[in-house]
Amino acid sequence: MHRISNCRVLALSLALTITLAACKGGEAPPQGGPGQVTVVTLKAESVTLKRELVGRANSHQVAEVRPQVSGIVAKRLFTEGSLVKEGQPLYQLDDAAYRAQANSARAQLARAEAIANAARLAARRSSELVKSRVISVQDDENAQATWKQAEADVGAARASLDAANVTLGYARITAPISGQIGKSSVTQGALVSAGQATALATINQLDPMYIDVTQSSTELLQLRREVAEGRLQGASELPVDILLEDGTTFAHKGTLEFSEVSVDPTTGSYGLRVRVDNPEQVLMPGMFVRAVLGSGVRPNALLVPMQGIARDPKGDTSAMVVDAEGKVALRPVVVSRSIGDKWLVESGLKAGDKVIVEGLQKIGPGMPVQATEKGAESAKPAAAAPAAAPADKQ
Repeated sequence: MHRISNCRVLALSLALTITLAACKGGEAPPQGGPGQVTVVTLKAESVTLKRELVGRANSHQVAEVRPQVSGIVAKRLFTEGSLVKEGQPLYQLDDAAYRAQANSARAQLARAEAIANAARLAARRSSELVKSRVISVQDDENAQATWKQAEADVGAARASLDAANVTLGYARITAPISGQIGKSSVTQGALVSAGQATALATINQLDPMYIDVTQSSTELLQLRREVAEGRLQGASELPVDILLEDGTTFAHKGTLEFSEVSVDPTTGSYGLRVRVDNPEQVLMPGMFVRAVLGSGVRPNALLVPMQGIARDPKGDTSAMVVDAEGKVALRPVVVSRSIGDKWLVESGLKAGDKVIVEGLQKIGPGMPVQATEKGAESAKPAAAAPAAAPADKQ
């Protein structure tokens, strides 16, 4: 009974629709025209391929200040965190004992020189007396040997004095390199010893800086293969952009210093080192940064806007293009990497193809469309606005 009632309602609705169509004179529904789409015409261009690698900033030079002699720190001669120059005094140790040793060595040298002078005069007289046979030849030889021995003693005493002066000089600890010095690990009155494990302070040379990054060996093999095939031109001399932790670009560009010759077996990557100027000392040792390096130049490359590339559930990519007949054609394409807001095309498209980037929801393969080049709308002059009607006079 309920099914019969539903059939009657459906028949009544159909009859009402026919009646309304008859009242309008039996006009047919209008036919839709070609779909409106926006396209981008592909052009071959030279593109620099870049890779972004993660790394850490390291000092150009690092030196740990350590004592070479033992003693009590008499005075600290620098300000923590300041810039120091190579050879600048940093610590002064109590050098009374070392100074006494130097004075003793100086006195020993003077004594040896006096003995050597007396031996020289005796040897000269002996050489004259042996000629007149006043003394024997053996006595003369003994006198000459005594003189030579005295000269050797002078050399040994002079070496002892030099060693004592070196030790005395070590009592004043100087900066081995120029750079920014950190905090001191000792204070005045502390006892330090030669060869101790703890450094007194650390000096970092912050200008220039090194950026140490790593790259996968797989990427290296692909890069070399593309260069060998002629698809890519080397670009190791290109400047390197440095991206800071907050995403901003560092003001100074770096240069690639060298690449490691071996691959780390635990990570499958190898190291790269970038040198960059750091006059404002924005970069600090241990800072996390990213380096954008040029891997090569691709001549005759094709770039497609990302909105023109579709990806199916299997991961395959394709693009809709407008063919010579003004109809939509589906093209399977292969893209490799993103460059800005575009994909780099490896195969499937060629220069001159018109890739649809807008209006994709209303079209399908084989449909006729009316294509407009992207950006052409903004190039057209805006229509003049109608003049406002004059106000009626009262």
